[in-house]
Amino acid sequence: MAQAAIQTERVTFRAGAESALIKGQLKGDQTVDYKLRAGAGQTLTVDLKGSNPQNYFNVLAAGTDNALFIGSSSGNRFRGLLPSDGDVTVRVYLMRPAARRNESSTYSLRVGATGTPLAPVPASRDALIPGTPYHAAAQVPCASGSSAQAARCKASVIRRVNNSATVVVTNPEGQKRQFLFVKGKAVASDQPEKLAVQRRGDVSVLTLGQNFERYDIPDALVVGG
Repeated sequence: MAQAAIQTERVTFRAGAESALIKGQLKGDQTVDYKLRAGAGQTLTVDLKGSNPQNYFNVLAAGTDNALFIGSSSGNRFRGLLPSDGDVTVRVYLMRPAARRNESSTYSLRVGATGTPLAPVPASRDALIPGTPYHAAAQVPCASGSSAQAARCKASVIRRVNNSATVVVTNPEGQKRQFLFVKGKAVASDQPEKLAVQRRGDVSVLTLGQNFERYDIPDALVVGG
């Protein structure tokens, strides 16, 4: 049986509001993607209440197909910093066993975005790499996979106000990872695994999960120099 097409809806806030309440219904393998325009450094909040306990949501940051939050393992409430600019996706669905039984769920979904986005530094102050949104790029030490074999990965940066930045790294498997730095410190990623940060001199050593992914990001890439 072919999987049902994902329905997409745009979320907008009323004037002066920082959140929106959405009501909907799912049946079987229906999936709804709620798209919300937001900026790096804003805090996204999502709260789902469904009549079916198998009703969950995932959150996908702008610019990635990977979920930074997976409701089926983390619950039905999310609060976190966004690492990038663009359309955030809140994907609402029924777990596969419930979908196969053609169960339904009536739900209410509250989505909010607070805080002021961290604007990119204008090209007049920090020139962009031609044809890209990035201010600079470099090869950085990295490791990924169960063997954690050392390698070098391409890292690109969008520098932002207040010594903040979005760093995008392509790992040895060709997958992109986004990291948000605020005032020079790494504070969030676009992945569901816990982000750990260690300082070694003028380098931030970022690890995701059980140290299977590691990226060494120098301060000079983040803030220039």
